[in-house]
Amino acid sequence: MTLTANVFGARLKLASLLDDIERFIRRFVVLTDHQAVAVTLWTAHTHAIDAFDCTPYEQVTSATPRAGKTRLLEVQELLVARPWLTGRTSAAALVRKVDAESPTLLLDESDAAFGGERDYAEALRGVLNTGYQRSGRTTLCVGQGGNITFRDFSTFGPKAIAGIGKLPGTVADRAIPIELKRRTKDEPVERFRARDARVQAEPIYRALVAWGLAEVAALREARPDLPAALNDRAQDVWESLLAIADRAGGTWPDRARRAAETLMGNVSDDDIKVELLHDIRTVFDDLDATFIGSTELVGKLAELDSRPWSDWNKGRPITTRAVADRLKAFGIVPRPNPQGTTRGYYRDRFQDAWSRYPRFKPSTRQNPNGTGGEPVNTNRQVRTCA
Repeated sequence: MTLTANVFGARLKLASLLDDIERFIRRFVVLTDHQAVAVTLWTAHTHAIDAFDCTPYEQVTSATPRAGKTRLLEVQELLVARPWLTGRTSAAALVRKVDAESPTLLLDESDAAFGGERDYAEALRGVLNTGYQRSGRTTLCVGQGGNITFRDFSTFGPKAIAGIGKLPGTVADRAIPIELKRRTKDEPVERFRARDARVQAEPIYRALVAWGLAEVAALREARPDLPAALNDRAQDVWESLLAIADRAGGTWPDRARRAAETLMGNVSDDDIKVELLHDIRTVFDDLDATFIGSTELVGKLAELDSRPWSDWNKGRPITTRAVADRLKAFGIVPRPNPQGTTRGYYRDRFQDAWSRYPRFKPSTRQNPNGTGGEPVNTNRQVRTCA
């Protein structure tokens, strides 16, 4: 009984800590729910990096300046392990610091770095091309004159890269894309004052340090279920973050997998149709209704937390037409209400589809000790980074 209480107590503490991280970051940066989940878990994973053989990069981009890229890195600098926020350094300093100190690299203005001095751009590319896996190395000449030798430098460590436009393909393939947009007047954030924010972040940072020290052994053994919608490289990218989400429990395992599928998944339209089908059931249940008008339905769908409907098409919510097109596959079409004043959907028309097309839910499994800790899959093999 004591062991069970300790396990669930630890999970509650981690879930609460992740909640605190998410709230703190979103005070200063406008993020979608899926982006916030990814950024929160990525921040936490920097404190448990010793548990993982692969580390995902965080790729922060925007179409224009003043979208919050630098601000996101500045906020994360207060929370990540061994932060190194830089916009530019020498090739030698970049390689040697990563090797010697294993910092969390927060690289700003990456587009200028890749388009600038050739030696630095090549050194940066070398660090990023190999630094996602623990065995990553880059080789440099060291010494002078007749004493020149070659030395391998470790490139492994967490890295967040911010800039306008895309990263080189080999780097982007190993990164979680966080595409920011310039906020509108309807998306207020708090003014970021570094001195005040640092004081406010300190308790969260200390909690992260303590958590990371305590959790490395457990996370090293974790083998989280990986969404089938992700390709092999994307599964590598998300594995460490999903392991942390599973350790936290609560809503975090589901939110993490939905974020992974939304940000990096190859989700088919058939999968989306089934998700829509069951989210409509949620709306019917919430309203305790037998009929919902089409316009009301899309409004309620957009209000659901951690779902794709509010950001369906380039930041715009899903439309009544898009809903109707996808429900047509199940033989469900909008009909007039009894008064004939609006068109929408009757609950009884969904019953057959709900029974025939169940929604996938991550399994809740027991630890070998039966305490219900983080999910375990004894059939999974230890993965190596692709």
